[in-house]
Amino acid sequence: MGSIPTPGTSFMINSQFVFKGCDSNLEKGKILFCFGFRGEKNIDFTERISFPQITNNKLPTNLLKSLLDNIMLILGISYWKLYCPEEIIIKDNFLTKEQAKFWDTIYTKGMGEFFYKNKIDYRGLVHFPFVENAQGSTSFPRKERVLLGLGGGKDSIVVAEKLKEESKDFDLFTIGISEIQKKAAQALEKNPIIIKRELDAKLFALNREKDIYNGHIPISAIYAFLGLMASVFYDYSQVIVGNEKSANSGNMKYLGEMINHQWSKSEEFEKLFNKYVRKFITPDITYSSPLRDMSELEVVREFVKYPKYFKVFSSCNNNFKISPSASLRTNPQRIWCRKCAKCLFVFICLAGFLPKEKILDIFGKNLLDDKSLIPLFEELIGIRNFKPFECVGTPEEVKEALEKILEKGEFKDSFLVKYYKSL
Repeated sequence: MGSIPTPGTSFMINSQFVFKGCDSNLEKGKILFCFGFRGEKNIDFTERISFPQITNNKLPTNLLKSLLDNIMLILGISYWKLYCPEEIIIKDNFLTKEQAKFWDTIYTKGMGEFFYKNKIDYRGLVHFPFVENAQGSTSFPRKERVLLGLGGGKDSIVVAEKLKEESKDFDLFTIGISEIQKKAAQALEKNPIIIKRELDAKLFALNREKDIYNGHIPISAIYAFLGLMASVFYDYSQVIVGNEKSANSGNMKYLGEMINHQWSKSEEFEKLFNKYVRKFITPDITYSSPLRDMSELEVVREFVKYPKYFKVFSSCNNNFKISPSASLRTNPQRIWCRKCAKCLFVFICLAGFLPKEKILDIFGKNLLDDKSLIPLFEELIGIRNFKPFECVGTPEEVKEALEKILEKGEFKDSFLVKYYKSL
């Protein structure tokens, strides 16, 4: 196991984080969400969410207010994390005690990796304020059709093909859109609904300072709420994503609790989110993953049936970071950084099912011959530290894939395969 950091404290003692509200113009397809710190430093932020024009301008007022109020709370996590103040203020607070408990959970479990890496003692840190006279959910019946979140990786593609096989009426949505997502959507012959996030520029300026915290946030929770928004705006009854069983598996324990990089992709989050939406926003939209009971290898077994996606998909998260890795910046044709745990994990999984020449064509390199990947390889198979903080499968799944690779024999002379065989 890796060493456990000593818990630290917030940089801004006795400071406040304020959810100030939002300003929406649905006809122009934009909403401004406002936040700020009060204390040693007074800083205000505005985040813009943009979306295609809405043709239905008869959305129930209560539903729209509840939807946007709650989206404000999830977007605020990107700013609150700078200083992690204990005092949270919501202007015109709308939360009941039950809702506040939900948000305490989202900000605590969803930020587990962040707290660990920043040496923060999160115990008792997050307390959302509440009132007792908040409104309930609003019924707004939807068409029986699906909105699928498209990431551009194997998981969302497998879900899309499943929906096709079941003759389901579905469309795609993306948060922003990369070239990978564009090409995946083209291969699916769909035009996605594109929701754009424009984070406040001050956030990036502050991220360069020393006296702030930085790190992983539960981005899938943000996507879930924005997918819900798109379903309300454009008339869908289901938001569907591609989260498999391994998302339930944590990485390591910190301060007595299991830290899970993928918590906002987990079944626990899915159930909490559905219950919350049904009770406090609308009962007419559900959120789920058809891959929930599938292992990573079961998903890959399905994915390899569709070779038309081999050259357009990528699961490498360096494609989606604000500052992509140097290897991806200098070579726009490369969609795998080939240095991260996710690249190595997907390579191993695919190599258990596809011929060697196909794998090398996808990645442009034999990752199993790269000695520099030994530390990541050891983490993936569970003999060093803990499972990498990436969206990867369990050590058992990795070893199952490696056994398949050994059976096939095509990579028998590759360095990491020989190393695994020697253990």
